[in-house]
Amino acid sequence: MMRGNSSSGSGGGPCGACKFLRRKCVKGCIFAPYFDSEQGATHFAAVHKVFGASNVSKLLSRIPVHKRLDAVITICYEALARIRDPVYGCVGHIFSLQQQVVNLQAELAYIQAHLSTLQRPCLPPPTPPIQPPALASLCASSTSNVPTLLDPQQSLQMLEMPSSWNSTDQDLDYDLQAVAREFVARYLPGVRSRSSNSC
Repeated sequence: MMRGNSSSGSGGGPCGACKFLRRKCVKGCIFAPYFDSEQGATHFAAVHKVFGASNVSKLLSRIPVHKRLDAVITICYEALARIRDPVYGCVGHIFSLQQQVVNLQAELAYIQAHLSTLQRPCLPPPTPPIQPPALASLCASSTSNVPTLLDPQQSLQMLEMPSSWNSTDQDLDYDLQAVAREFVARYLPGVRSRSSNSC
């Protein structure tokens, strides 16, 4: 599309703009340095359709020569974008690129978060605290009348049967007290059991 700063009408035929406009390319043609005779006509067709040849000519004549190439590139880009999207033009392309940036940023944040979870050291599952074995579990029974073992002397007193029981129950009383003494002797060797008057 762009021919650089070559002079017009020097052996190469008309420039792309003049070729599209079907006019003679005169010396000093303002379009000649930027629209070559091969592909320039196609690009200038979009420029002429969107902006008009006379408007572009006036615009370029008001721009310094060293900035005209950038202006022509911008005009051509906008003209081609307007052909594809008459409403938004290059703004639609800009919005599309911005949306791609947002999507890529979201994808990057997701991947970084996923990587951070993979890089965390795997901690072993917490072990339950070790509970000391309950002393009461050694003699636990649903039918046992043995009270708590926090106070052994009190437990022996509670194991002694009341004296109001008859003589047949006193034998059972003796057996229970014997079991209690054996329990205290086995599991609480430092505690001396009291002798019962009924024994």
